[in-house]
Amino acid sequence: MQSLTDLKDNISFDDFKAEVLKDYKVAVTSRECSLLGRREVLTGKAKFGIFGDGKEVPQLAMAKAFKKGDWRSGYYRDQTFMMAIGELTVEQFFAGLYANTNLELEPMSAGRQMGGHFVTHSLDENGNWKDLTKQYNSSADISPTAGQMPRLLGLAQASKIFKEFENVNAAKFSVNGNEVAWGTIGNASTSEGLFFETINAAGVLQVPMITSIWDDEYGISVHAKHQTTKENISEILKGFQRDKDNKGFEILRVKGWDYANLIETYIEAGTIARNEHVPVIIHVTELTQPQGHSTSGSHERYKSGERLKWESEYDCNKKMREWIIESNFATNETLTNIERTIKREVKQQKTKAWNTFLDPIKKERNELVTLIHELSKSSSNSVFISKLKETLEVISEPTRKDILSHGRKALRYVIGESTLESTKLKNWINERFKAIQHEFSSHLYCETDKSALHVTEVKPAYNDTSELVDGRIIIRDNFDAIFSKHPETLVFGEDTGNIGDVNQGLEGLQAKYGELRVADTGIREATIIGQGIGMALRGLRPIAEIQYLDYVLYALNVISDDLATTHYRTKGRQKAPLIIRTRGHRLEGIWHSGSQMGGLLNLIRGVLVLVPRNMTKAAGFYNTLLESDDPALVVECLNGYRLKERLPANMGNFKTPIGVVETVKDGSDITLVSYGSTLRLVEEAAKQLTTVGIDAEVIDIQSLVPFDIHHDIVKSIAKTNRIVVIDEDVPGGASAYIMDKILNEQNAFEFLDSAPKTMSANAHRPAYGNDGDYFSKPSTEDIFEFVYDVMHELSPIDFPKLT
Repeated sequence: MQSLTDLKDNISFDDFKAEVLKDYKVAVTSRECSLLGRREVLTGKAKFGIFGDGKEVPQLAMAKAFKKGDWRSGYYRDQTFMMAIGELTVEQFFAGLYANTNLELEPMSAGRQMGGHFVTHSLDENGNWKDLTKQYNSSADISPTAGQMPRLLGLAQASKIFKEFENVNAAKFSVNGNEVAWGTIGNASTSEGLFFETINAAGVLQVPMITSIWDDEYGISVHAKHQTTKENISEILKGFQRDKDNKGFEILRVKGWDYANLIETYIEAGTIARNEHVPVIIHVTELTQPQGHSTSGSHERYKSGERLKWESEYDCNKKMREWIIESNFATNETLTNIERTIKREVKQQKTKAWNTFLDPIKKERNELVTLIHELSKSSSNSVFISKLKETLEVISEPTRKDILSHGRKALRYVIGESTLESTKLKNWINERFKAIQHEFSSHLYCETDKSALHVTEVKPAYNDTSELVDGRIIIRDNFDAIFSKHPETLVFGEDTGNIGDVNQGLEGLQAKYGELRVADTGIREATIIGQGIGMALRGLRPIAEIQYLDYVLYALNVISDDLATTHYRTKGRQKAPLIIRTRGHRLEGIWHSGSQMGGLLNLIRGVLVLVPRNMTKAAGFYNTLLESDDPALVVECLNGYRLKERLPANMGNFKTPIGVVETVKDGSDITLVSYGSTLRLVEEAAKQLTTVGIDAEVIDIQSLVPFDIHHDIVKSIAKTNRIVVIDEDVPGGASAYIMDKILNEQNAFEFLDSAPKTMSANAHRPAYGNDGDYFSKPSTEDIFEFVYDVMHELSPIDFPKLT
């Protein structure tokens, strides 16, 4: 798009005037949506509202510099920008506010996110990539403050990768790396650590990233004096400013109500970032928030009368209006007519969106009313059932909760009655539940043929010359094969590049494939994950290395809030198949024990959690994942890199199946289930148990999420009638998750002759040293005695109590 100066110089006055008035119409439309949106919440039609009023004009300027192929990573104030690039209509705005579950009508999230969270579709309905170079792109917003920043870094770095990688297929993803990643953030959210971590990393990496800081001096009710040193974020970021001797940022400042200078500033920023691959910060000051933070309160409670007066005078839409009149682009009468027309049109589109949302629900309500009426005529509880029908009929704006609640309550009155009418009602409720539940629960994981569950197992191949090597050699040689086979792959993390990771699993690969594909990073776990998310969104296949499983906690909010929800919150229209490589289980002490599995399992649903027992299994998982579209966390065994394994002959091609357990020892007396490093202890204990007449079956879980999709564990229990889950996590952690799967999903109760048991570590984190480990986590002796006690309870005569 052209700058204001370009427009003045290159087109006629009438055309330039038309461009300005077009922008003004977008700003007025956006403001009217905010005003009406708040009313819809306060009248009960919508649950919550958070809007972009007061930020309209700078977003118009941003849209003028934003080109097809570019990416946005912003937050919930950016509705004007989305309207300006043609990716949000008024009807869609209100469909989002009402949580319409129809993706065609509400393309931002199909009602899964509150309004104000924006996205464009990178995938078609079959999960195939669209041509991202020919459309404006927005990654899917999340609510957590500054949560958009780590992803922004990766979106920008992808341009650098595409520009400098020669062999990667950039079709549909990039045109010579010329794309800019545009981020937006509120001034108060710059207090978050994620903001500073991202800014520092972008300065180091020198990527085409532009960050707009919308500064209205408040963070909800808290003034900037409590948020930011010197009350000025660009002032304290001065040390990042580049100069002739040092790389860094270009930092620009502009007033948020100054339409002409905003456009010049954004064009300048876009040119710098696009042409020089230099990150830019635009500090947009003197902005306002006319309706306060959200519909949860009023800003009159915490802003002074003087401040409110200033905000009224410096409202960016008002100042743009004044500038238009002063510049003789339009008269007050002309603008008033424009505003009246827009007010009427927005109201009409709002009404249309509401009716489109409500009409299908009313239709379902009417269907149920008929079914309940017919039920009442055939039941002895007719009076009570008729009352339900009457209460449902009079609800003028029903929800699906209202409808199904009434239907389910009606069924209670016909318990024991078997009639055609009750059967019809049951079937209707079941059909509606199935259909509606899918609208809210689909696409947590990939649902196309690119699902990891559809990748066929390929076993490691061995021959007479297959030698025993350290496990790290298998990982290293497999990554070598991966980088040769998949030019879109790259790996990065702390100590990943120059020394080939702390356990030498990438030894020599940076020298072979270059510093961009096998890269060192700073100590900044959150943005390591963010880099991976952003690059995966743009078609690359990143492998983000977190040095130890314990350190994943530093990135947990990014994995949980962003990565794990990407496919779900876009209803399958964006994907980020990032592979997170880490290592854990049994090393030393409180901070390097690597056993946070219970927390991870509950917090990162949407990400596969894979726990291979050795490096061959781990390598097979990487090969499988690169054939699929699901993001995953792979936890290698920290104490397994020096253990000997046979070297497969088909590096890069063997694949470990996901969601499939493996029986590593057959047995008939009891089923022992475990994973990772602990499995080796279980195998040793099982071997020792045979000396006292106990034949244990040992099963390696391998994949915690998804879990045992073929229900092989319950098949084992049907044979042994006993189960012990052995885990090095805290009590109630991963062992509780595993037992829930076995008992509640696989229905193992019917086969049990003994109480199901879990054996875990102590509640505290592991103490340091060999003795600390021995007294903190299950040992071979602990496992032997625990299993023996289960058999003793079954048959004290055959298995006398251990002394």
